[in-house]
Amino acid sequence: MAKQDFYEVLGISKGATAAEIKKGYRKMAVKYHPDKNPGDKEAEEKFKLAAEAYEVLSDENKKARYDQYGHQAFEGGQGGGRGGFGGMDMDDIFSQFGDIFGGGGFGGFGGGQRGGGRRAMVKGTNMRIRVKLTLEEIANGVDKKIKVRRKKQAKGVTYSTCTTCNGAGQVMQVTNTILGRMQTAATCNTCGGAGESLKNKPSGADAQGLVVEEETVTINIPAGVTDGVQLKVSGKGNEAPGNNSVAGDLLVLIEEIPHETLKREGVNLHYDLYVSFPEAVLGVSKEIETVSGKVKIKIEAGTQSGKILRLKGKGLPSIERYGSGDLMVHVNIWTPQELNKDQVKFFQSNLEDDNFKPNPTKSDKSFFEKVKDMFS
Repeated sequence: MAKQDFYEVLGISKGATAAEIKKGYRKMAVKYHPDKNPGDKEAEEKFKLAAEAYEVLSDENKKARYDQYGHQAFEGGQGGGRGGFGGMDMDDIFSQFGDIFGGGGFGGFGGGQRGGGRRAMVKGTNMRIRVKLTLEEIANGVDKKIKVRRKKQAKGVTYSTCTTCNGAGQVMQVTNTILGRMQTAATCNTCGGAGESLKNKPSGADAQGLVVEEETVTINIPAGVTDGVQLKVSGKGNEAPGNNSVAGDLLVLIEEIPHETLKREGVNLHYDLYVSFPEAVLGVSKEIETVSGKVKIKIEAGTQSGKILRLKGKGLPSIERYGSGDLMVHVNIWTPQELNKDQVKFFQSNLEDDNFKPNPTKSDKSFFEKVKDMFS
């Protein structure tokens, strides 16, 4: 059975703004919230689907991939997708989207204290770095070892239960709404939702019991990434205080280093090959550079300037695993700018020779036809 379109799930149009996406999710989350639909498995699945739709559409990078490839962009773990919320605990959804209604708790229906008073998981802040890659590294994929300075809990630090929220991380409030009496959970101002406060601060630690340490992080970069793509290394951002906390993420922005001879266009590459006039007339073998090493190609006798040779599969791999692009070799005939007397005499003697006069046939395509063929 085909999965329902995420825009339809949230009842919004494809051109919806970030505010409209959030509003659509809030509406669906309230409608299908488990506390409003106790024991209703169908409502629970719709609640999870709405959370999945919001998780994708609220992220610019994921939304762009979804708009281009649909659900296929997130199947099998490709494209950075999560693959859905089917195996997630409901509390995980509440924790991840706890700020959708304002305050620290999700629900409006007691969702913040589900599972017997489960406290909110505190997450550390994300970190962002740039990683420069050569075209060869992009073609083959690479593991990069990067040194980062991130906040970590100091050795020997201890935390005690927060006396304001008694370790829950949240304080409950009851308000009257058009839907009836609604119980909301707000983040505890004393502990920031951690449910704990600093008890023992080691020397050198800050007011939260954290220190800055340098760490070498290995970043697995898949083949075919493009300039500007952002990758995520989970749990390698800053740590948060408290025993009930997880580290933030390390966000890696890819920056492509321009190649000296190869020009990139999506998954295809372009190479300008210059040959002399005699080589074009007589034919020649040339060695050219590719991202996988040097290869020899044959230039046929009588090759015209502007001819494009397509080397299948010698481009870059698709990050969506749809095969590899091609390498387009653009043949340019180099015209000498200075000639000696004998050379001048030779060409002058052939000015009227019909064999030297342009005589294009239908097989000699124009520049625009060649460009059209490149993209067909």
